[in-house]
Amino acid sequence: MIGVSHSMLMVMVGIGAASPFLSAAPLKGDAGAVYVMTNDANKNEVIAYERDAEGKLSDEVRYDTDGRGSGGTTDPLEAQGSLTLSQDHSVLFAVNAGSGTVSVFQVRKSDLLLLGKKASGGSQPVAVAEHQNLVYVLNSGGAGSVVGFRLELGGQLREIRHSTRFLSANATGGASIAFSPDGQFLAVTERAANTIDTFRVNANGTLEPIVVNANPAPGTFSLAFAPTGQAIVSETGVAGATNGSAISSYSIASNGKLTPISQSIAAFAAGNCWNAITPDGRWVYTSNSGSDSISGYSIGKDGVLTPIGATVVGTNPTGSHNVDIAVSTDGKNVYTINSQSGTIGVFKIEANGALTNLGDAGDLPKSVGFNGIAAL
Repeated sequence: MIGVSHSMLMVMVGIGAASPFLSAAPLKGDAGAVYVMTNDANKNEVIAYERDAEGKLSDEVRYDTDGRGSGGTTDPLEAQGSLTLSQDHSVLFAVNAGSGTVSVFQVRKSDLLLLGKKASGGSQPVAVAEHQNLVYVLNSGGAGSVVGFRLELGGQLREIRHSTRFLSANATGGASIAFSPDGQFLAVTERAANTIDTFRVNANGTLEPIVVNANPAPGTFSLAFAPTGQAIVSETGVAGATNGSAISSYSIASNGKLTPISQSIAAFAAGNCWNAITPDGRWVYTSNSGSDSISGYSIGKDGVLTPIGATVVGTNPTGSHNVDIAVSTDGKNVYTINSQSGTIGVFKIEANGALTNLGDAGDLPKSVGFNGIAAL
């Protein structure tokens, strides 16, 4: 692997006064990188892989977050967004649930440099969202809260005074956090409460009071925004149901209230807890951990969801128990963390939205609590 010295990288960090972000110029000729997080209770790490032009992965490198994860077995964080790339792909945020901090890495494809870490402002951080230089962290422990930060030059996080907002109640299972594309709203899902919370974002980076939207569909888990502004929500479905998972889309009114667009479109699978949207907003894919599969849908400009073919568009080997999911920033590939097989599922996105299985990558420990995936 061709490398860059830490001293050279630190010089680069000081450049770019017009923006708080860092240069993401490529080091190599490969297409990008994929990152997964160990969430290890003793020493949390981010594992980076080079991604070639076809989407296949190689050259595993580990980077210490200087923090501790939660440990556990399969999906202990019960969240999406524990690894988050900044909008310009120059910074990677990693939560340290066990030590209550967020680590910030400079990104140059598979080369990462730890720039620092910051206390999350709450208990058990599980997810991060970023819009321009505004960063919010979701803390799922204790009362449950979101806390705001500014990403400053050099990749340092500065907490915004009076930015903390609490979720609807204690122990409601905050599971995901996302900014609307225009940055006007921050949305949070609460698993146990089965709600979708919205907060209007003020000009100074603080939030207006919480607006709690009860989801009429059971099993609310993760939320992501389509580029056209609709919220796409994964739903695990009724407990005990056979292949009862679904996905819904919602529009957000100026008062933060949600209106259903497509309600509970079947995934024909079980355990849909995570979803990932292609950069062009054309497709959304769900990770169905109970079925070792991926379902796919097209997203209309109005947010209407339409199943792709028979809906299940990709399958991992039996027993993989794929959890979190990511789409590469060039929109060509889908990746899943296969918790119980210790691999990363690799898929190519075809022109019609179908997926072609390119096999597995990685030789990771099985069922040890890996959480978080991001793809460049």
